[in-house]
Amino acid sequence: MNASLYINRPQTATITASPSRRGFPMQSNGTAAQVATEKKLYRIGEVSRLADLKPFVLRYWETEFPMLQPLKSPGGSRLYRQDDVDMVFRIKRLLYDEGFTIAGARRHLREHDGAAESESRHANPAAEGATQLLSRKMLLDLRDTLRAFLTLLERR
Repeated sequence: MNASLYINRPQTATITASPSRRGFPMQSNGTAAQVATEKKLYRIGEVSRLADLKPFVLRYWETEFPMLQPLKSPGGSRLYRQDDVDMVFRIKRLLYDEGFTIAGARRHLREHDGAAESESRHANPAAEGATQLLSRKMLLDLRDTLRAFLTLLERR
């Protein structure tokens, strides 16, 4: 059995399994088309190490996010496709980096997956990214303002 070495960094993870497969960068947002062509399915342990999450977290997310549906082998092992791995990284970003609740992340993914597919055919990606960034900044500013307001109210 060939044990793989996983190196986790804040923005990238590199998979090294053998000398012939070294140097395939995988960004934390899950866009790793190079790796997808090399290997079609990932076991839960591999996804766990790549995403720096415990396997029980991934199993729990399967119950909370209907869009995360890894295949099951005849023996019951979970087999993650590249789309599932991408979804794990998207869920992790929403929950850990952007501060969404599980319900909020589920709603966001449901609303933006359908909208993103239809808009991507018609919209300018640079303008869309700038709009999302502006909206996110405004929401974060609003959150900080509300927290400050709540702190003032609690002092009284």
